[in-house]
Amino acid sequence: MGRSLRKSAPDVIYHVINRSNGRFALFRKPADYQAFERILEEVQEKYPIRILSYCIMPNHWHFLLKPYKAGDLSVFMRSLTLTHTQRWHTHYHRVGYGHLYQGRFKSFPVESDEYFLQVAKYVESNALRAKLVTKAQDWQWGSLWRREFGSKEEKSIMASWPIPPKKDYLKVINSPLEKEIIKDIRKSVEKSSPFGSVEWIAKMAEKLGLKSTLRGRGRPRKT
Repeated sequence: MGRSLRKSAPDVIYHVINRSNGRFALFRKPADYQAFERILEEVQEKYPIRILSYCIMPNHWHFLLKPYKAGDLSVFMRSLTLTHTQRWHTHYHRVGYGHLYQGRFKSFPVESDEYFLQVAKYVESNALRAKLVTKAQDWQWGSLWRREFGSKEEKSIMASWPIPPKKDYLKVINSPLEKEIIKDIRKSVEKSSPFGSVEWIAKMAEKLGLKSTLRGRGRPRKT
């Protein structure tokens, strides 16, 4: 498992991802996704954090989160994964069968401008790239569907974005994301390195002790 952030800074956006152990299907039926989203709502109420975007896939999930204070990210993710693991094992009568997830979540900070929009598109178009749907907004288990079709209560857990999406966002989200941007984002996932402008990356690496994650990294792409 790659290196995750050991501390989080307030008012910094983080992309967070975790996968099932062995990449087997965590979510096998609609009720599995619904159960995870109920846990998400419960944990967000108990340990408040700003949820900007998310997408739940069959064997992993992505989040874009913005902590209120240092330590919020770890507390929130620990509660989310632990509660889900316990309830999943109970539901499938697999208590004592080992780890549900590969390990601790992976995360990296994201600059809150156009780079945020790139990562948000990467997250919210995940099911489309995986060919699980023909339109990104048709994937029910994520923030895009929740914002577009969810009830007032369902939308209430979502936080405002630091930069507003374009008016034609559905058209944008359903257009292909550049391969080089996908490559750069996945490199940040692998290395837990900041994603943004060169100047901002240097600042975050210094602030969060992530200089070692920048070795061998090229210049992020700007669109």
